[in-house]
Amino acid sequence: MTRTVALFATCLADQMWPEVAHATVAVLERAGCRVTFDPAQTCCAQPAFNSGHWPQAREVARHFVRTFERADAIVAPSGSCTAMVHRYEQLFADEPDWRARAAALAHKTHELTAFLVRELRVTELGARFPHRVAVHDACHGKRELGLYDEPRALLRAVQGLELVELRTGEACCGFGGTFAVKFPELSTAMVDHKLSGLDEDRVDVLTAVDGSCLMQLRGRLQRRGSRVRTLHLAEILAAR
Repeated sequence: MTRTVALFATCLADQMWPEVAHATVAVLERAGCRVTFDPAQTCCAQPAFNSGHWPQAREVARHFVRTFERADAIVAPSGSCTAMVHRYEQLFADEPDWRARAAALAHKTHELTAFLVRELRVTELGARFPHRVAVHDACHGKRELGLYDEPRALLRAVQGLELVELRTGEACCGFGGTFAVKFPELSTAMVDHKLSGLDEDRVDVLTAVDGSCLMQLRGRLQRRGSRVRTLHLAEILAAR
């Protein structure tokens, strides 16, 4: 049976990497889904929430709930944005009605790789990508959503792809939203540690399920003059 899926594109995909949203749609359609997009969508409220501006975050979150609560399933190419939606119950802890609506929404909001593997039971998508690829395990995805096996299962099914495990697999990339702005020296030291070993392991492409982490990683790789590319995992899964 065809699943109808509402795409939450995320701010970064909308403003900086529309190719990630396009790839996500292509992958979902290849997996047999019908994808819808509501142009009324905005932000998930994570920037305001993480900065302590909870009243403003609630207003953004209410708009998100109103926009998506009629959908059968919501899929985002972002572990951090998905994790934020799962935190709406915390955000509305003192508002029972909104807390209940938030809980119902969180139950059907999924990160892309989790939706493919856990919900659709799909790993083979007919992708071909003959390169050595390493996965960055984004903090929100791994620690809040339990993502680890899902991205790897999908990548192992890609024709020609050789999966390389990072030596710094448990390390944060140092982005953390406003953390990278408030503590640039520490953020840079963290990302340099994260990227150590890529050349020795002959990695061609570094991938992740979060555009925010990839923005941090891509920027530092370019600043260092590295030949290593960064691609969102959806872009690899959409490759032919």
